[in-house]
Amino acid sequence: MQLAFFALFNILTNYIFRLNRSFMTKLYFIITLIIFPLSVFANEADKCGNNEEARALVSLIKSDKEQKRTSIRCNKILTEAAEAKAKEMSEFGLVVHNLGGSPNSRLRNAHYELPKYYGSDFNSNQVEAIAGGYSNAEKVWSAFKRSKAHKTHLLGNIDFYKEQDEIGVAFIKKWESPHVEYWVVYLTKGHEKDQANVVDFIEIPNKSLFILQQEKPKL
Repeated sequence: MQLAFFALFNILTNYIFRLNRSFMTKLYFIITLIIFPLSVFANEADKCGNNEEARALVSLIKSDKEQKRTSIRCNKILTEAAEAKAKEMSEFGLVVHNLGGSPNSRLRNAHYELPKYYGSDFNSNQVEAIAGGYSNAEKVWSAFKRSKAHKTHLLGNIDFYKEQDEIGVAFIKKWESPHVEYWVVYLTKGHEKDQANVVDFIEIPNKSLFILQQEKPKL
């Protein structure tokens, strides 16, 4: 009787295992189908910003009802350059465009190919928006929008900026640094073979003097 019971038990166990194996195989493919797009999305999001707060700012810029651009792509090189600049600002406790060279030269040195008609001198900035002392994406975006120069750039309010369609953002928080929070936005146009439209721009804007900063209260 016991032998018969164990024999039946083994048969049922093997049957259930085969069912489970088939089920697990199907479940594996279902999970893969779900996770793969999510992982791709996550990788794409990582191109936009170096952390969640930076990516939140990208979302605010792209979705703003006043945004004139029809599309904005994320670029990993821009995000990496933004992170390097934000870290440097936090180390020096400064919110300045010309820190280790112009913003334009910083991107070129990072092997991001800007249009040839973008400036190349020490004060050239057609690509960068920076801020210090704003604790989250909503606050810094509100500050950017209150600044005419930044709003014009980030929302594409003139034709020169409107054609800029690649972005990378960084947010660095360093408690011992004067401003604590440091933001860098690179929003620019990548190199294209046909750049004849340069003649359409009577004047190329330069943002070298425009920064946003607010001092943090002493604790």
